Amino acid sequence: MTKVLFIAYHFPPVGGGGVQRNAKFVRYLVEHGYEPIVVAGEGGGTDRWAPEDRSLLDDIGDRGEVWRIVGPEPAQGGLRGSLEWRLGLKNAHVRWWVSGVVRTGLEAGRHADLVYASLIPYETAEAAAEVARRLGKPWVADLQDPWALDEMWLYPSAVHRAIDVRRMRKLLRSAAAVVMNTEEAAARVLRTFPELRGRLVTSIPNGFDASDFAGEPPPRSADRFRIVHTGYLHTEHGLRLRRTRALRRLLGGSAPVDILPRSHVYLLRALERLLREEPELGSVVELVLAGVTSDLDRKLAERSPIAVELPGYLPHGQTVELMRSASLLFLPMHALLDGSRAGLVPGKTYEYLAARRPILAAVPLGDARDLLGEAGSAHICSPADDEAMTRIVADAVRRWFDGKDGPTPSEAVLARYERRELTRRLVAVFDEVVGRVCSSAAA
Repeated sequence: MTKVLFIAYHFPPVGGGGVQRNAKFVRYLVEHGYEPIVVAGEGGGTDRWAPEDRSLLDDIGDRGEVWRIVGPEPAQGGLRGSLEWRLGLKNAHVRWWVSGVVRTGLEAGRHADLVYASLIPYETAEAAAEVARRLGKPWVADLQDPWALDEMWLYPSAVHRAIDVRRMRKLLRSAAAVVMNTEEAAARVLRTFPELRGRLVTSIPNGFDASDFAGEPPPRSADRFRIVHTGYLHTEHGLRLRRTRALRRLLGGSAPVDILPRSHVYLLRALERLLREEPELGSVVELVLAGVTSDLDRKLAERSPIAVELPGYLPHGQTVELMRSASLLFLPMHALLDGSRAGLVPGKTYEYLAARRPILAAVPLGDARDLLGEAGSAHICSPADDEAMTRIVADAVRRWFDGKDGPTPSEAVLARYERRELTRRLVAVFDEVVGRVCSSAAA
């Protein structure tokens, strides 16, 4: 088997949406003749964005060996972390991770044929490039989100953004191939770094594992119309950006984006309007917000006249079952104030589609809207259009009262995003990179 050194901070037992991509690739690479040797963090779940989910270890099983960076893992964030970010310094967590990847990767990857790195945190690119250079092997960069080209990535100033763009350019130029997770993100990379047009730059989206959705769905209540959202809410982030928007615009540290719609704020407004118009629905409609929530998230939910359940972070299997139990799934995204296309597709999008339940999608122009429109199971509106959300929910409730289910997605569209198919696409990238190396050696 061809050996690939697989570097991924977000790896089981860490949970969250970003882990699925890495765990599923490791699970299915062996079916294509690639043996993954994983270098990962200790898996302690020290960060809000990396909760622990030990159930995901079942996805890995005995596929590939896993090398863990020796802990203890430094905490992230805090006042010191914020100051270091503004000064352009690496925090203790990044220093621990980068040095650990280099040290462990050189040992674990002695017999690897190539290096693959999942680049969150983005400083992983520095470690991957160094390991690949010292091993004399090519490396593949998988950015997941578009790094310095991400409209949701906020910088203190234009200078900070320019420095990160320059760092991104330097490190991606050292990679044999660059993988983005949306077509828009891949296009941004090529527009920003035209010198990369001569090498392999492609998009491999996130997706879903059909085995996670096998079997009969859980029974749905005949008495309650359940709206479900899974994952993170960006409430505080959105409010903070609104408070500092004028200053950030002056300093040039952020794109023209409104992040607050990527929360439950506008949906709660829509549901309040619905109850004013049809108060009898107060005993019928319920909202479930599953995932890590903040104090503010919970306070807003408590004020709602709708019954809101906040179960917290759920293991992935329970999250899937919750999706499948929904009468309507809620997919919110940020708003692009200049009308440009979003460079992101939330990872939950693909699993929402695989749950085969109707979706209320409050999304901007971009790959997510294109995908949902093609799939055919979503009711789409703009991110902050709570009036449209009210109409969509009211229509869905009326259909539910009439015993009619909502639209289901195109099976042909779904097939393109199944994890085995996505792994096949990643293997095609690996094959090309390894083939180039073999051709160069033969020459």
